Amino acid sequence: MWVNAEPVPRFFPNAVALAHDDAALAEQRGAIDILLKSNLPGRWAVKDSFNTLDLSRRGFELLFDAQWIRQLPLLVARTSSGLAWERVKESESFPPTLFDDENFAMFAGRRDGAIVAGGTLYRAENVVGLSNAVAEPADSVAVFRDLASLAANTFPGLSLVGYESDNELKAAKGAGFELGDELRIWVRERE
Repeated sequence: MWVNAEPVPRFFPNAVALAHDDAALAEQRGAIDILLKSNLPGRWAVKDSFNTLDLSRRGFELLFDAQWIRQLPLLVARTSSGLAWERVKESESFPPTLFDDENFAMFAGRRDGAIVAGGTLYRAENVVGLSNAVAEPADSVAVFRDLASLAANTFPGLSLVGYESDNELKAAKGAGFELGDELRIWVRERE
């Protein structure tokens, strides 16, 4: 389990399950128990990557169910949404050192000068993770296609993976992403 015992940016979990065998599940529950005793302020979350942890008895509420998505490396990578895409170089919401990491890329899509879409990419081992994909509903399928193209141009030859739920999951599927296993996001509010 990956754990961050400090406050994290909005929409990011403090713990992420990385394995799902019996030994890993016991370790994950232990790590979560330690976090429960910590001084994490406010609301914090756990990403149950394999849908194997029931955290309701530990005071967590199910925030949402989701599904893993995957896009194989694109051979032709061109954006088609009509948005003007730019790689973000800094943001008040994230530590400045994140933008110095060659494996990290955040993109913003503009229409008439206003940001209307975006997403973050992170290269890890032999894949690129897609997270925080946002778009207006009418643009969502095209934005997922564009993010796949931006990932292919930024990190050539690597598959793109992430997870989505509800309308974003439908948009990813409409953009050609394969759907995978289910996962859950649990959240707890500090009392």
